[in-house]
Amino acid sequence: MSARRYYEPTLFIRDIDMSYTEYFGLEREAFSNAPDARFYFDSAQHSQALTRVLRAVDSNKGLAVLVGGIGSGKTTLARRMLDTLPAEMYESSLLVMVHSGITPEWILTRIAMQLGVTKPAADRLTVLKQLYERLLEIDRQGRRAVVLIDEAQMLQTRALMEEFRGLLNLEIPGKKLLNVIFFGLPEVEECLRLDEPLAQRVAMRYYLHSLNEESTLAYIKHRLQVAGAKNMLFSGPAVKLIFQYSAGVPRLINTLCDNCLFEAYLQKLSGVVPQIVQSVAGDLGLTQLPTTQATEGVDAHLNKIESMLSKMEQRRS
Repeated sequence: MSARRYYEPTLFIRDIDMSYTEYFGLEREAFSNAPDARFYFDSAQHSQALTRVLRAVDSNKGLAVLVGGIGSGKTTLARRMLDTLPAEMYESSLLVMVHSGITPEWILTRIAMQLGVTKPAADRLTVLKQLYERLLEIDRQGRRAVVLIDEAQMLQTRALMEEFRGLLNLEIPGKKLLNVIFFGLPEVEECLRLDEPLAQRVAMRYYLHSLNEESTLAYIKHRLQVAGAKNMLFSGPAVKLIFQYSAGVPRLINTLCDNCLFEAYLQKLSGVVPQIVQSVAGDLGLTQLPTTQATEGVDAHLNKIESMLSKMEQRRS
């Protein structure tokens, strides 16, 4: 039997991708890992997270932190929050920390520009003054300034943490002028510990976990519906296996489902059956989530998935 190769959804060649979407009557790719607001899935925990983070901003709490594993939906949630904040009430921006070589000067200048400082000065003190004046202007307009930091675990130096502490000190009597939300992997907690006074200022923490089996089914149905599917393309037993292999991690659910649909198309089937899921998962090097509820077994499985997703991230970057 010849070997098959499977790819992340965003890596499919266009003509192959269109062939299987057309075959299943889809208007668009249902399980791409590329950010797309149309596919936002408002699970119970994502709804809770968004509610809590919005409350932190509305209450001028200053610093809030949202933590989740690789592929848990942090970036999706950050973008959703950005889209949720109306311009007449908020001056908001989203910064993605793409590598760990970022400097405090870069952070300060970039935040100043994102919040409306048109010509940031070359020296730090002047930029701080410009930013403070801009924050006062935003406050006079009756609005709140919000900066969302995605991939916050990349802020790996004490100098960066001290810079954020300094930014949070920009306030007037009885009111903070800037709210900062960190979205990051669990390692972001280590970053915060680099500056204990900043760690003590965290007013709200929320931890995103993987989806349970029921939510995994709802997630798959939701994405198919948004993609224009006329019927459910995964059998019940197939969905159960997808949950067991993915451990409910949204990004991995996408990768599995996309490859399964492609394989079902190649075999000219009307949908995905358990045998296809097992074959695809095997080629991706996945094992099933332990059926026992032993914490050690589940944790080991999740750690393996984290490692695999991390390697995918490295290949993509």
